Amino acid sequence: MEITQETSRIKKPDWLRVKLPTGAEYVKVRGIVSKHKLHTICESGNCPNMGECWGEGTATFMILGNICTRSCGFCAVATGKPKPADWDEPKRIAESVKLMGVKHCVITSVDRDDLKDGGSIIWAETIKEIRKVSPTTKFECLIPDFAGKWENLQRIIDANADIVSHNIETVRRLTAQVRIQAKYDRSLEVLKRLGEAGVKTKSGLMLGLGETEEEIFETIDDLSHVKCNVLTMGQYLQPTPKHLPVARFVHPDDFLRYKNYALTKGFRFVESGPLVRSSYHAEKHIF
Repeated sequence: MEITQETSRIKKPDWLRVKLPTGAEYVKVRGIVSKHKLHTICESGNCPNMGECWGEGTATFMILGNICTRSCGFCAVATGKPKPADWDEPKRIAESVKLMGVKHCVITSVDRDDLKDGGSIIWAETIKEIRKVSPTTKFECLIPDFAGKWENLQRIIDANADIVSHNIETVRRLTAQVRIQAKYDRSLEVLKRLGEAGVKTKSGLMLGLGETEEEIFETIDDLSHVKCNVLTMGQYLQPTPKHLPVARFVHPDDFLRYKNYALTKGFRFVESGPLVRSSYHAEKHIF
């Protein structure tokens, strides 16, 4: 199925209900994020779980700025020319992690194809600083593909995060339309290289962009073949009218079927549901 604007007129079903962000912990986390001038994918990506996660005192921090060099058709993060890398950012992130007292945090970033190292040096320094000031904190790194420059990926491997995630996002056929500058096989190669280096790996898949059920199963199989340990599957939600439209809303019963299928393929953990996002329940995926 080709993705067209005609598919965007589908009525949102009743099971897609997002809780409004409230509570003292939510206010506390927002205050810390604002005070320390931090970027979170929770805000930049319009995550539907921000209220739940921030209400529990957790957040996914986004490093290397909040402007991405890529223009993926699904993503709400701004695209354009990023500001220069902020070399003080790793210490600021680490200090905030300590201040929040989190036992588990997730770090992600925009794509920085403008940088020779793809931002991998700041990635490694951020992991190093968190280890230094908050040694008991467990954390996940949700990384880009570094444009297939494997020396940059090696810096992430050497930094020794608890789990490293790289999202495949969609099925092979739709990758060129959904992730314009990315490549399906390159994402599989990222996960393969991480796994071969002994890193615990995770990936995420959005549903509802026009993929067929057969393609969903094929993608699950492909991720299984590269020994991916953790899989998340959630409903794609169109962030703005300028982004790719929703082709269909996947029923929770279907998400359960896909989860059960993935579990037969050897994944250690599978999160699958309409509002699931890649860092949803991330604290449960450390093993």
